Amino acid sequence: MRFLAISVILSLFLTTLALAAEESKTEEVKPVMGRWAVIETDKGTIKFALYEQDAPNTSKNFVELAEKKFYDGLTFHRVEPGFVIQGGDPQGNGTGWSGKRIKLEVTPKLKHDAAGVVAMARSQHPDSASCQFYIILSPTPFLDMQYAVFGKVTEGLDVVKKIVVGDVMKTVRIIPAPGAEEKEEDKKPAEDNEESKKT
Repeated sequence: MRFLAISVILSLFLTTLALAAEESKTEEVKPVMGRWAVIETDKGTIKFALYEQDAPNTSKNFVELAEKKFYDGLTFHRVEPGFVIQGGDPQGNGTGWSGKRIKLEVTPKLKHDAAGVVAMARSQHPDSASCQFYIILSPTPFLDMQYAVFGKVTEGLDVVKKIVVGDVMKTVRIIPAPGAEEKEEDKKPAEDNEESKKT
């Protein structure tokens, strides 16, 4: 009887371990948020975190354009209620580009799974994204692995929902992620202490 009881307990234990291992495999790893983009509009401020680690080339392209002030003064030229807002076209009609195209950068980790997801617009050719980007207003899983997701709105989703065709992006700036400045400050005294020990 003891042997039977031990066998049952061992069997239950092994089953529990197997289930836990399976669950951890299916548990999705969330993308890492990097620096933030800040879009100032007449309707308010939209902030979104960039997935610089998981979409490095797409994020870099956006950051470079923002730092050149490429987006300043451009409009949101497309608004589909309940679906998407789109902007960043120098022509203002969906046909413009920055003079540079980037390769499609997709991963199962980055999904169109919630309002506020930010991705690059493109033409039918997968590697045709340039400067136009969109923010979804509801989950759109049919876009997954077709368009490069590179960020998510962290503040101002209410502003995103108020945008209409013709609304202007007064400025688009890149700022450190909240807490990043503090972490840098925390490092400085330690470095100073090391220097003082040497002298």
